[in-house]
Amino acid sequence: MAPKISFSDPSDVIDFVINKGHGVKGLSEMGLKVLPKQYVQSSEGIIDDSKILAHESIPLMDMSKWDDSQVAKSICDAAENWGFFQVVNHCVPAEVLEGVKEATHRFFGLPADEKKKYSKELSPSNSVRFGTSFSPQAEKALEWKDYLSLFYVSEDEASALWPPICKDEVLEYMKKSEILIERLLQVLMKGLKVSNIDEAKQRLLRGSIRTNLNYYPVCPNPELTIGIGCHSDVSTLTILLQDHIGGLYVRAIDGENWVHVPPIEGSLVINIGDALQILSNGRYKSVEHCVVPNKSSNRISVPIFVNPRPIDIICPLPEVLANGEKAIYKQVLYSDYVKHFFRKAHDGKKTVDFATLSN
Repeated sequence: MAPKISFSDPSDVIDFVINKGHGVKGLSEMGLKVLPKQYVQSSEGIIDDSKILAHESIPLMDMSKWDDSQVAKSICDAAENWGFFQVVNHCVPAEVLEGVKEATHRFFGLPADEKKKYSKELSPSNSVRFGTSFSPQAEKALEWKDYLSLFYVSEDEASALWPPICKDEVLEYMKKSEILIERLLQVLMKGLKVSNIDEAKQRLLRGSIRTNLNYYPVCPNPELTIGIGCHSDVSTLTILLQDHIGGLYVRAIDGENWVHVPPIEGSLVINIGDALQILSNGRYKSVEHCVVPNKSSNRISVPIFVNPRPIDIICPLPEVLANGEKAIYKQVLYSDYVKHFFRKAHDGKKTVDFATLSN
């Protein structure tokens, strides 16, 4: 029997969704006809349909010829001008991608009590977190999304503490993506005249990894809410697997409009994060993006966030400034940057201001 909750009482909704672990999925499965007011965004928080460019999208690249100079140029151009691109023939096996998608559905299909074991209050590790929305305590309106966040410390910890129902598939997805990540970073560093990626730079670029399993349930009024609010990632790179439903929108080159990222079977979406924008002194762009939920289908996505280590200092690379270019970002401890991002609601590109030098 479905639990009874009063949608007129905000604390009742919060208790059901967050405290009892039902998530937005639990709300959706009640057969809602109207979106609860706690999820109704202001006009600034949702995409204006008139600003969606229907016949434009991010670059699509065939990665089967890694050594082709034109492919390298296309990657760097996309990083500079779009901040996003989509890749096919990327060497991550199709069965691995399908496996992690199925594992995501399995996890979110667990009873609320099982998922709640991984909530902030009950999780066996800070590296494993089940939650909903983005930062419920800081948000004026909640986002229509549940998630499981998995920070990779070691294979032993993952094997011991990650949810058994999905851990093997997530680990395999991360492992099989390593070559893609390494090759992309080599190309992007070469574009910045960084010829030697030594051990210290490896740690700075990809010293820590986090994977999210994202679940966007069917929404009765998707035009009134948002799945993920407009933001840029704090990562170096993000590798995103999306399913066939669609709903990811990226800020267009003009800075005003939006483009939809169409689901392409077997593809992965790559985007530049704030850390790489700072390391490149603004040459490579981290770009605003958001997710719009769907009225008829549940949607999932599985991003891998490739990050500096929490203890690393991020600032423009010496090679980037070697020609006399003036730094536009200061030195920032990466853990401080990330804490600043997570303590507030999604707010577009404002997190980068935390690292920007004043004129």
